[in-house]
Amino acid sequence: MTGASRGLGKEVARALGRRGARVVMVARDGAALAEAVREVRADAVRDVHGLAFDVGRKEDTHAITGAASALVGPIDLLVHAASTLGPLPMPLLLDTACEDLAAVLEVNLVGPFRLTKVIAGSMALRRTGTVVFVSSDAAVEAYPRWGAYGISKAAQDHLTRVLAAELPDVHFLAVDPGEMDTKMHADALPDADRSALASPADVAEQVVAWLARGRQRSGARVTIAELAR
Repeated sequence: MTGASRGLGKEVARALGRRGARVVMVARDGAALAEAVREVRADAVRDVHGLAFDVGRKEDTHAITGAASALVGPIDLLVHAASTLGPLPMPLLLDTACEDLAAVLEVNLVGPFRLTKVIAGSMALRRTGTVVFVSSDAAVEAYPRWGAYGISKAAQDHLTRVLAAELPDVHFLAVDPGEMDTKMHADALPDADRSALASPADVAEQVVAWLARGRQRSGARVTIAELAR
């Protein structure tokens, strides 16, 4: 589970742990991650571990995989929740520096691709496993100033479909969780009415319950509204 120090990543880790899964939480902020792990463990979830790595750093890819496998054994579920908006306040796309666009793509697209390459290979050999990419409505709707983020998520959605076509023994899924009361949402839209936003904990329960039902078509992109169907 990447992006696990806060928001949906942390809550999915908690929901999985409550159901008996052995969980590895990954995030780049070591202090925030340590606090998140303590919080999840305190919620009667004992078999949870934290790894402070940055999915956007190529050199961290094999370190994440090796350390996680050493802690919990073969990885059966990989959830890509790590994400970045880029510079704040978010600029118009043509005002976005090329280096800033590249940095967003590195975290939101290239990093998950690298990690998936390493982990999905083992899944394919074992003919079992699921990889989940956390998507966004910005992947399918064009919002001013959301260009870098939206481009990265649109590409991630198509990455999901291509991987599903190429590796039939592994499930690849993209989930759009909708608008949630998270730090990322507050950073992007500081004046938004937080009372109208979904709780990451509630969304996580829906996502994990949906995964447990095991009826998903590999390569599918689903919204939070579709999870209960």
